[in-house]
Amino acid sequence: MANRPVHFIWLLDCSYSMLGEKIGQLNYAIREAIPEMRSVAHDNPAAQLLLRTITFSTTARWHHKDPVAVDDFTWQDVQPDGTTNLGEALHLVAGELRTPPMPERALKPVIALVSDGVPTDDWRAGLKAIDATPWGRKAVRVAIAIGADADRSVLQEFLANPELRPLDANSPKQLAAAIRWASTAAVKAASQPVAGSNDPGAKPAPYAPPVLADDDEDDVW
Repeated sequence: MANRPVHFIWLLDCSYSMLGEKIGQLNYAIREAIPEMRSVAHDNPAAQLLLRTITFSTTARWHHKDPVAVDDFTWQDVQPDGTTNLGEALHLVAGELRTPPMPERALKPVIALVSDGVPTDDWRAGLKAIDATPWGRKAVRVAIAIGADADRSVLQEFLANPELRPLDANSPKQLAAAIRWASTAAVKAASQPVAGSNDPGAKPAPYAPPVLADDDEDDVW
């Protein structure tokens, strides 16, 4: 069976509020999750997992612009800088969710948003741009809220599904668990074709993100 691509796009908040331990733990968590993503990809041989990254601060930019097969992907650490222009980042994603450049025979893309603050631009316009694309409406979406200051209402709207909730990452341990879950469970969900439909506008089946356990020994952000 020919491989069908699954495009996985990280959207990472790299504003100044991520300075210090948060950005260090984020880099560590994603780097450590890559082998698990490879394992999931190998367990789903009909799907070709392709990774990309967008960072957003005072501006949004591609950190990894070209899709890279998970077996060839090498994580490059991100650094904090500036404000929180989420809307600009969402517009970048929307540009990649049209056909073309998204191939018609692709499986559901994954969009994983990680943020610790409040957007400083028109994020709703960016979200509308994603929702206006068939692949954007079909995408498996994951949101991770880092710390108490993350705007969970924004992340909830990004998810576009009342059955889902953002994952809370209030400590390094929870962040690592959230990144690990997003990197594997979401890929598994995306790797399954929508039953009885080749329509890129069809909704994916809902999935259930976990409640992440914590303990008193962890540092809380």
